[in-house]
Amino acid sequence: MRQYSADLTPPWKKPKPVPEVEAEPGLVVEEPGTGFCGAVIRCEAGTVTLEDRFGKHRVFPMEPRGFLLDGRVVTLVRPAPGGPARPTRTASGSVAVPGARARVARAGRIYVEGRHDAELVEKVWGDDLRIEGVVVEYLEGVDDLPSIVSEFAPGPDARLGVLVDHLVPGSKEWRIAQSVESEHALVVGHPYIDVWEAVKPSALGIESWPRIPRGQDWKTGVCRALGWPENTGAAWQRILSGVHSYKDLEPELLGRVEELIDFVTAP
Repeated sequence: MRQYSADLTPPWKKPKPVPEVEAEPGLVVEEPGTGFCGAVIRCEAGTVTLEDRFGKHRVFPMEPRGFLLDGRVVTLVRPAPGGPARPTRTASGSVAVPGARARVARAGRIYVEGRHDAELVEKVWGDDLRIEGVVVEYLEGVDDLPSIVSEFAPGPDARLGVLVDHLVPGSKEWRIAQSVESEHALVVGHPYIDVWEAVKPSALGIESWPRIPRGQDWKTGVCRALGWPENTGAAWQRILSGVHSYKDLEPELLGRVEELIDFVTAP
């Protein structure tokens, strides 16, 4: 007597098997139904929680063939007991990628006005920028921007992002920024007189940033008001040492830098 399988589905109609992948913390996958892409942060009761680069969380059922990994359909399964610990975070809040090498530099660039601004961006976003292959360059002043943009010649494969200080509508700096913006060049600015103010006072153990009367050098006035030595270089190192992650910065700066990174790395 021949024995027949209870499954009478023709072989050519059966779905091809897909690999099972352990949903280890830090694994980046996409849920194709919604297009949500993020890193695994936990698994529980048949679900997986993903976190995107903006810190938004979404919970999805761990169904067969339910996710894309590097463009391939996979089935997520719970990690075996005793799996790896949750990875650390970069200073910007992104999931760290242990052992990741810096990507070959993109043609696109981000220019940052002011040395202190550039140092702050490097300290908080440096790991992310190296993985993305984005080079940050120092912009001495907005007056140099038209010649830099002209020489750079932004295009679809070489986008240019620029972060400037205290960009106020109607100001000379604002008019210059408007004159160089295009589909492939984006200029944004934070609202602070100086990037020092973008550091939360709580990170430095002070109640608030002092108000300095017009006509006085702002940085020198801050040092005097806080009782610090009138050495702005030393004061900046003191401020920078108080910054450990994005949590020590004001949202108005965080949003502008993330906007530039997204713009420069967009496909």
